[in-house]
Amino acid sequence: MKAGKPDLVVLWNKICLEDDLKSFEQLYRFLYSRLLKFSVYYVVDKQAAEDLVTEVFVKCWENRAASTHVLNPESYFFIAVKNQSLKYIKKNSSVTFIDLVDAEDDLQVSMETPVYLMETKELHKQLDKAIAGLAPQAATVFRLIKESGMKYKEVAELLNISPRTVQTQLFRAIAKLRLVLQPLHEKGNDEKKFGKLISLIILGGTLSFLYFL
Repeated sequence: MKAGKPDLVVLWNKICLEDDLKSFEQLYRFLYSRLLKFSVYYVVDKQAAEDLVTEVFVKCWENRAASTHVLNPESYFFIAVKNQSLKYIKKNSSVTFIDLVDAEDDLQVSMETPVYLMETKELHKQLDKAIAGLAPQAATVFRLIKESGMKYKEVAELLNISPRTVQTQLFRAIAKLRLVLQPLHEKGNDEKKFGKLISLIILGGTLSFLYFL
């Protein structure tokens, strides 16, 4: 973490609890350029990205009183911008987004079956809870790489940290998540299938498909 970075938690608390516009402006100045670059990563169109990021900031300001539960404002804004960008793509494109599962893998479960959808939603719920328990920087790194499919170098540039730090934080996040989610292997009658689902989501591919369920 570079010196001079504002304490985003303090700023966020002032925004939510005191309606502090100056703190909001400081948060905006610190995050805007990185969030814009992040959105462009998805939508390609800079003008559209500018509108999306601005919309996120406006909504966050309007809903500030109900956002005191947010513990990691930086991650919160990245996720919000990502979701808005994906909605934009979905609305303005005929392309259908699906997750890619290795065809040779022995996880032979259709994404359309009620059982698979139920298990995946449960895993999503547990995974979100586990990610919330990570250190703020580790949570942000994990989401940017595993949910957004970004490269170490891209995440390093966005967060103003070294690629090595990104790698370290990701490894720590994965290790903790696997430990926290381990009990899920013991649930249900098909431990192997559910355990493999956890491994696929944490270690391979991205998590984006979960948001469309």
